[in-house]
Amino acid sequence: MWGGGLRERVEGRVEARLVVAMVSRSTYRRRVDSLTAVTAEVVACRACPRLVAWREQVGREKRAAFAGEDYWARPVPGFGSPAARVLVVGLAPAAHGGNRTGRVFTGDRSGDWLFRSMWRAGLANQPESRSIDDGLALVDAYIAAIVRCAPPANKPTVDERDRCRPYFERELALLRDVRVIVCLGAFAYENVAAVVGLRPRPRFGHGVEVSAGDVTLLCSFHPSQQNTFTGRLTETMLDAVFARAAVLARTGGAPGPYSRT
Repeated sequence: MWGGGLRERVEGRVEARLVVAMVSRSTYRRRVDSLTAVTAEVVACRACPRLVAWREQVGREKRAAFAGEDYWARPVPGFGSPAARVLVVGLAPAAHGGNRTGRVFTGDRSGDWLFRSMWRAGLANQPESRSIDDGLALVDAYIAAIVRCAPPANKPTVDERDRCRPYFERELALLRDVRVIVCLGAFAYENVAAVVGLRPRPRFGHGVEVSAGDVTLLCSFHPSQQNTFTGRLTETMLDAVFARAAVLARTGGAPGPYSRT
C-alpha cells in the first residue's frame, strides 16, 4: 500500500543492515525477517550499557506501589496486528510502566490516556491496559517505540537512539499495510520522518498531518503527565487525532483541511 518509493527506501536500508549482519556472521544464506524475529532480538538486546544498567536498577529498586511485583527490566518490543494500517510510535517505555509490565504503554498514566482514545476510535478492544495478560488486543493497529529501553530522565542519547532505531525500521518494513503513522511527541515525529525520508519536514505540532508517499504522518502531543496534567493535551484533542487516523486508515486519503503543514 506504499507509494512514492517510500517502502523501497525503508526496505533498502533494512536489507543493507541485514547483509552486513550476514557477512559479519560469515554466512550468505538469505535471512527472512519477521516481526517475531525482531521481537526476539529486541528482548535480548544489551547494546547500550547505560540503558541496561538503568532498566535493571529500576527493576531492582522498584516503586513502592509495585514493590511486590517482578519487573520485566528488559527492552520492550512492539505489539499489535501484523496487518495494521495504523502505526502508533512513542519515544521509549516508561520506567515503571513498560519496563515493569513488558508491554509498551502498559501500566502507566500515558497508557491510560492512549488506550481509552484508541478504544473510542475502534482501534483497541478495551479502554485500559494494566498488564501483559489483561486481554488487550489492538484492532488494525500496532504500537512501537523508537527506543526500546526506559532511559534515565526519559532522555536517550543520540548514540542510544541510533543503535535502537533499526528495530523500528525493520518493523515498519514488515508492516506492509500501514497507511497512517501516529507520532506521539516531537521525538517520535522527527525519527519517523527521518526513517521515511520526509524532506522538508514540517514543524511538529499537535494535529500536524503530512503525506509521505502513500503513508500519512499524524502528530499528537505525547500523553505524558506533563502534558495531560497541565491541560496542554486534553482527551478531546487526543480523540480527534485517533478519529482522524481511523478515517485515513479506511480511506487512504491524502491530508486535507485538518492538516497544519
